[in-house]
Amino acid sequence: LPAAGVSLRLCSTRVAPEGVNRPLIERVIRVDHAGEYGANRIYAGQMAVLGRSSVGPIIQQMWNQEKDHLKKFNELMVAYRVRPTVLLPFWNVAGFVLGAGSALLGKKGAMACTVAVEESISDHYNSQIRTLVEEDPEKYKELLEIIKQFRDDEREHHDIGLEHDAEAAPAYSVLKTAIQLGCKAAIFLSERI
Repeated sequence: LPAAGVSLRLCSTRVAPEGVNRPLIERVIRVDHAGEYGANRIYAGQMAVLGRSSVGPIIQQMWNQEKDHLKKFNELMVAYRVRPTVLLPFWNVAGFVLGAGSALLGKKGAMACTVAVEESISDHYNSQIRTLVEEDPEKYKELLEIIKQFRDDEREHHDIGLEHDAEAAPAYSVLKTAIQLGCKAAIFLSERI
């Protein structure tokens, strides 16, 4: 039994504010949760290969931010009662394989992956920001603040990748294009399924 004055409530019982566009909120939170989950798996794969290398601390620093992002979207899923995408088991494996595979190309390959993914995600966040602002910036203020902060973090990761020779990776433009096509497909599917 809890001590006097201690609550056993483990998660928020808050629901979406009145009048929100429920399908929009569900789509935004579901896809962003999936994206942050996938990013965590990518960095886990990169750390499995490059964790003890000179670039390991840099990857770990970016991964720590992604862990915070995922934690926040886990909280938002509970608060807004949004179910996760059914594709999480696939993103679990695909993210790790992408991270480890790019890291097997070396530091430059891992950073090329980071640039491609983070550019895609920051562009996606910008699109969501535009949609939420058009819908009602006051009604979606909390969500807008979160997405803007995370977008800025993703841009920072993108820039870190460029600073660490991403563009010198083997077949950089092909690798970047392929990864970004995969990101677009993942976004499309995770919003809907």
